[in-house]
Amino acid sequence: MNNIDWGALPFGYQKTDYNVRCYYRDGKWGELEITSDEYIPIHMAASCLHYGQEAFEGLKAFRGKDNKVRLFRWQENAKRMANSAEGVMMAEVPESLFGEAVKKVIQLNEKFVPPHGTGAALYLRPLLIGSGAQVGVKPANEYMFMVFATPVGPYFKQGFKPVNFQVVRDFDRAAPLGTGHIKVGGNYAASLRASERAHDEGYANVLFLDAKEKKFIDEAGPANFFGIKDGVYVTPDSNSILPSITNMSLRVIAEDLGLKVERRHVSVDELGSFEEAGACGTAAVISPIGKIVDRDTGKEYVFSKDGNPGEWTTKLYERLQGIQYGDVEDTHGWLEIVE
Repeated sequence: MNNIDWGALPFGYQKTDYNVRCYYRDGKWGELEITSDEYIPIHMAASCLHYGQEAFEGLKAFRGKDNKVRLFRWQENAKRMANSAEGVMMAEVPESLFGEAVKKVIQLNEKFVPPHGTGAALYLRPLLIGSGAQVGVKPANEYMFMVFATPVGPYFKQGFKPVNFQVVRDFDRAAPLGTGHIKVGGNYAASLRASERAHDEGYANVLFLDAKEKKFIDEAGPANFFGIKDGVYVTPDSNSILPSITNMSLRVIAEDLGLKVERRHVSVDELGSFEEAGACGTAAVISPIGKIVDRDTGKEYVFSKDGNPGEWTTKLYERLQGIQYGDVEDTHGWLEIVE
């Protein structure tokens, strides 16, 4: 383990020692199984492969100065995975099983939880798939739930520095009454062409607009958008946006810091009125946005003139990270120490 350069970890997959799995058969969940195998045997007619019956989560465990490992708000991930399962008609993973699996993976791979002060964390990926063979379009009768872990560094290699986004109108991430509000792979597949094009054109990611009218801000790539103006933290409310646990936490922290919070439709025309903007999610925590460029009109909305994150964005980021690493008091009961 001494050969891991914790401070230079990418946000990517790295093999760890163990993962856990559990099968849903005959209408009930079985026992957790521990394995060191990175591969899963899967039937060629599994419904996840043909009809997209799958959902996943992402959460992190952090090592504090006291060397204790802290897990952040895992119950919210369990609830969200249950919503995703309901959305694509899969067997729901009970919260108790979800928690047991996540904590077991941390305990089994404890040596991969990066040291405090490296800016790295142990990323956990719960995955639920339709594993039962199905040729007709209908829900599977068997499911597999698994959790694996990998140590990760910052999502953006430049760290907590402003990145640029591009407004796109010729691609939609999700339909208004579709699956945008749940964490299923199809939403990410649908975002790839727009985001890869944005990368090629020099942007970190894209700002999607609502699919119906192209008037309101939807997701910021794979993350939630927020803007700050006049002492107010503003974030879009829409039934095609994934409810981010990071955003949910930032809204509470914003109020702790003295900001007002508004969750509402945010018009693309309102971008020019924000003093600061960012994208938030588990992977990056907060990606401050330097500027947003409208791909159709060329109009630029600049939030950082000096290449640094804004004052409020920095405070929000430092407070949330401080809580996650155990450096700031957890007054909201968000952390669980994994012994």
